Amino acid sequence: MNAANQVIRIVDDDHSFRVAVGRVLRMAGYDVREYGSAGDFLMGDATEDPGCVLLDLRMPGPSGLDLQASLARHERSLPIVFLTAHGDVPLSVRAMKAGAADFLVKPVKREALLAAVRAALAKDEERRATREEVRDLRARYEALSPREKEVLQHVVAGRLNKQIASAIGASERTVKAHRARVMEKMQAGSVADLVRAADRVAPLTPPRAEKQTL
Repeated sequence: MNAANQVIRIVDDDHSFRVAVGRVLRMAGYDVREYGSAGDFLMGDATEDPGCVLLDLRMPGPSGLDLQASLARHERSLPIVFLTAHGDVPLSVRAMKAGAADFLVKPVKREALLAAVRAALAKDEERRATREEVRDLRARYEALSPREKEVLQHVVAGRLNKQIASAIGASERTVKAHRARVMEKMQAGSVADLVRAADRVAPLTPPRAEKQTL
């Protein structure tokens, strides 16, 4: 993805710092947006745009950690690089455990900043690609008929056609036809592919196995 298509959000109450960091990033070819508080960011940012957030840890009002938690609750998934003048190890550990891409202590050297930004942007691209893949898989799953979804559940549970036929009250020939359509609609080349696809769409509740007689 071209750098100009990726937005770097700087959220920091220090105006001079925002200006300095913004200048470095713009010279590197990035689109930069600046916010003086977590509230300004939440009210004014369109987080559908790809990129990342450079986030101050300590600010008046909601802190950087508060904003991180808010974004996580609302699934506004943008990689966060924390920037702070406070080398607070416990807070840095807390931020990283909550999913921060990096944690840098001010003043930040240009190369360290750009390296952290590049890594965060790579993570954003990966996340977006994964979300797009899951959306595509979900659309394929929703295109299945109710009976095809039922057959899918049995297939991913490891049942044979004969067992599936008995469970759903159909002939093996019918099960084979349903199974073929499921594989085609889900674009699965093998049962293993189908299991992986089903698992990514949503955990499926395996149908109960038939009672075995001794």
